[in-house]
This record gives sequence, structure tokens and C-alpha cells, in this order.
Amino acid sequence: FARRSLAARIPGLDRLDLDLSPLRAQLAQSARARSMIRRRLAQRSVSAIHAYSQHVVLFSTNELRRLPSVVSTDGSSSQNSEQLPYRRPTRYTRGTAALTELFERRVFDAATIVVAQSEWAAASIRDRYGLDRERLRVIPFGLMPFTPAEPQTSGPLQITFVGNGLERKGGVRLLRVFRQQLRGRCLLNIVTHDRISPEPDVRILRNFVPGDPRLVQLLGETAVFVLPTEIDKSPYSIIEAMFAGVPVVSTRCGAIPELVEHGTTGLLVEHDDDALAAAILSLLDSESTRAQMGVAGRARAFAHFDARDTTAQLLGVIAEARALFSLA
Repeated sequence: FARRSLAARIPGLDRLDLDLSPLRAQLAQSARARSMIRRRLAQRSVSAIHAYSQHVVLFSTNELRRLPSVVSTDGSSSQNSEQLPYRRPTRYTRGTAALTELFERRVFDAATIVVAQSEWAAASIRDRYGLDRERLRVIPFGLMPFTPAEPQTSGPLQITFVGNGLERKGGVRLLRVFRQQLRGRCLLNIVTHDRISPEPDVRILRNFVPGDPRLVQLLGETAVFVLPTEIDKSPYSIIEAMFAGVPVVSTRCGAIPELVEHGTTGLLVEHDDDALAAAILSLLDSESTRAQMGVAGRARAFAHFDARDTTAQLLGVIAEARALFSLA
């Protein structure tokens, strides 16, 4: 309750993005995390610290310096400040983000090694903080592979969207495009906790949880996975669709171009209704293209986003941090 209270949005100032709610939430979380870390260090021998992400250890730089430490992140504060699902950036956002960067710089300076989830995130960290390349690694955060459900062979084609914060995740745009250009060609599944009024040919699924086995079945029924987001960095929902063998339509946002190989595993579009509709329709019209992209996407998921491999890479970096720390 205390953490939620400290992070509460301030009416009026929140509309201008001047209430520092994200930073206050991170500082409250970091205070709690510091207490947990110190308690664990006092109880037993600890050989290394791995923090995900930098925002949870804003108050733990002393601990990061005392032990071999790896800090993983999906983006820098400058990137994160533009990509909040519940608010839009304003002309004041860069100024408020600069305050977070003061804390963030201390974390990156203290860590033995920093792991970026994508080249997109790594570039921002290098540019803004001048982090030595020797201390920066890029490791995608993968998912455990799963056996796809049997694909749908009868009934109308279905497209699926997964995400909360529909406005900035692209759900509102997708609904608009569906109403104006797609209804009658397919059914639309929306997996979200947001409240949406029911309407014809739109199925709202609100009670899914992370790792929900029902998602595997839903993706088996899906012809095209669509995420026209303007805020995501490396969304797991796209990787899930790829493991399910479903072609993806998404936007050139964050590190998504590192996930979706345009023209091979899916299609990437700009933030434009007509472009989004055209991409979806082109896949709905071609079963062979969908099948080819689905196979290519599943192969790409195994090659780059298999959690068994990415976790092994992360453990290797932690071992490397221990070796570097012992030499320092």
C-alpha cells in the first residue's frame, strides 16, 4: 500500500507528465528491493547479483559494486519514458526522464556487466551513457518452446490481438480498422483486461493470465497475429505467435524489427490504418503465404528466442561477471 501510495498519479500534473509518477514508483520499488537484497546478503553467501531491470536497483548501487553484478534491461529511461501504456509523452517528458537518468547512470556505472535485451536498447545505452562495449552484451529474453495446437481448418479466419492498454498498444486502431475494412472477412480475438463493449464478430477474452495454456489453443485458431503497437519494446506476445507458427503483422516500433523479419516471418507497417488493413488482408488472401511465414517464424523463434539458449547465455554472462570481478 505504501509503494502504491508513493507512486499515485497527481491529478492535473499527470496530464502534463509532470507528476513523476513513474520515477516515484521505481524509487519505492527500489527501496523495497534494497531491503530484500541486504537481508539476503546478511543471511547467506551470495556469489553474484542479477537485476532485471535497472529500475529495481536504483538504491542498490553499493551492493552492485560489492559483488559481481549483471543488470539486464529492455530499454533505457529515455526509451521507456516515451512508451508508457497509460499516458502519452508531453513536452515535459524529456525533462522528467532526465531525473530518472541520474539514478540510472549510477546503476550502469556500478554494474559489472549490462545486458540489453535488443540491439535497439543497447544502442541507446551506448549513446546516452557511453558504456564501454566490453561491459555491454545483447541477449534476447526468450520463451520456452511449446507444441502448437492443431491449426483451424474450418470456419471463418481469425486474427488475434494480445495486450493491455489498448490505446497505445494498437488495440483501438485495430478495432477501428476491423470495423471499417475487415468485418465480414474474419473474426477478431482481443485478449485484454481492458473493458470493451461487445460487438459482432469480435471476441473479448479478459481472464487470460501470463502462461495461460488457453493462449496456445487460441493461437492454433489464429490465421494472423496483429499487434499494431506504438509503445512495445520486445513483446513476448509476438514470440509466442512465432512459436505457434502464426504470421505476425506489427509496427516498426522498439526492437520489433529484430523479432519479425519483414516479408519472411510477417509484415511490418507504419502507424497507418490503410497500411495495417492492407497487410492483414494480404495474408488473409493467401493461405500459402501464411503457411510459409508461420514455418519461418517458428524456425526463427527456435533460433533466436528459445529460453533454454538465452538463459544459458545469461548464466554465462553472470559467470563472466564473476571472473571479471575477481580480476578487478
